[in-house]
Amino acid sequence: MLDKNGIAKRIAQEVREGYYVNLGIGIPTLVANYIPTGMNVVLQSENGLLGIGQFPTEDEVDADLINAGKQTITMTKGASLFSSADSFAMIRGGHIDLTILGAMEVSENGDIANWKIPGKMVKGMGGAMDLVASAKNIIVAMQHVSKDGKSKLLKQCTLPITGLRCVKKIVTELGVLDVLPQGGFRLLETAPNVSVEQVINATEGRLEIAENVKQMEIA
Repeated sequence: MLDKNGIAKRIAQEVREGYYVNLGIGIPTLVANYIPTGMNVVLQSENGLLGIGQFPTEDEVDADLINAGKQTITMTKGASLFSSADSFAMIRGGHIDLTILGAMEVSENGDIANWKIPGKMVKGMGGAMDLVASAKNIIVAMQHVSKDGKSKLLKQCTLPITGLRCVKKIVTELGVLDVLPQGGFRLLETAPNVSVEQVINATEGRLEIAENVKQMEIA
């Protein structure tokens, strides 16, 4: 099974030349470390930064430079800082090519729940509501099952919904799955040393198996 960095490495393979990409809090922020060298990609953070680089080494840390998850970051050459109002105008205007989000649950219809667990204190939904409503393409980075072994890829989400029918692809510690337009998941790839049967057993929602399921290639 993959760890969080393995999931981030695989998702980085979905990024294309010239993309503007928003990285959500959690596993998605790790994708910044695995963008292929030489690829022209601009990473955006909704707190007002365009041009996020890799996470800083200890001697590069600048406490004034943070992403939306309050993690310290670096900036690439030509990066810019601006207000969150301008940042959300970019998001709401449909100028983000790819959004990578974490999730607690995803339904077979592509609904996502990623902002609140009832009974736990949260400060609010943050930018997730705008991102799921405006993004052209949403990939979710998440754990396939909970700590007690229950599936997080469900027939219907049980937690408060962030967005409806918006997720296109999911990468978990077990594999890569598409969300089909008519509903249901399609298994495309398994993680190293993970069988198709393991993915089937870990998925509550309707699951279709692609004709030629591959094993993930992660350098």
